[in-house]
Amino acid sequence: MNKTLPSIAVVIPCFRVGRQIRGVVASIGDYADWIFVVDDACPEHSGDIIEQAFQSERVKVLRHAQNAGVGAAMCTGYAAALETQADIIVKCDGDGQMDASLIPLLCAAIHDSQADYVKGNRFYRLRDVANMPFTRIIGNAALSFLCKLSSGYWQLFDPNNGFTAIHRNVLKEVPLQRVAKRYFFESDMLYHLNQTRAVVRELPMQAKYGDETSSLNPFSQMFSFSIGHARNFLRRCLYSYFIRGFSLASVQLLLGAAFSLFGLIFGSLHWWLSLKNSLNFVSTKSFY
Repeated sequence: MNKTLPSIAVVIPCFRVGRQIRGVVASIGDYADWIFVVDDACPEHSGDIIEQAFQSERVKVLRHAQNAGVGAAMCTGYAAALETQADIIVKCDGDGQMDASLIPLLCAAIHDSQADYVKGNRFYRLRDVANMPFTRIIGNAALSFLCKLSSGYWQLFDPNNGFTAIHRNVLKEVPLQRVAKRYFFESDMLYHLNQTRAVVRELPMQAKYGDETSSLNPFSQMFSFSIGHARNFLRRCLYSYFIRGFSLASVQLLLGAAFSLFGLIFGSLHWWLSLKNSLNFVSTKSFY
């Protein structure tokens, strides 16, 4: 195996990826010491496909009796990876949209101590964005803004990208039992990483879109994601500015919130009174 890089474990959550999963696992080179395929009660029996296709000791299949969500599948895979000697744990989706040859680059910043967590970014290069379906661009842009608010990582622009790498020591600090178990997993991970003061970087990448069906529709998840982001935003403000420390920014936040609330109430009240007076004036004028 290639020992110029630290030991690497790759976790692949699987649900309805029966046609793609064999190719995804086969594309992972010998830079990965362990590959954990998590069959999240996949109706296409992804776990069986892998067990029949690969006899290598580095490929292990983990199973959920019932579908628990991509976040739960990743927590299962992360827990298994932490039981090995892997220095870096990579998440790679099983739908074939990610280029596994980029895994060494994804891990390089962590290996060089420049980052604790690295995510792929499909929006970095204009030519890559041009190949992306328009609905995904709009939906991901909206979710990206919400994630900036809730996580505090303002430099990130592709928070829902599932191509990630994390150092084992940082992963140990993340309370996996509290991380969202379904589609909000990626965004929720960033919030929890912010609480550990983890350094997060991005790697430009190009997604490969084929005939696979995406399980995540940004528009259908907008409401539930908004609730999750609002909750994490409030938590982050509370923990960062009032529990862990209290600074001038804390005072400014309090004053800003108070004045904003006052302005909202005062403005709404006067808008209502103005509207009421206008309606009374029109009614009186019509009477005469």
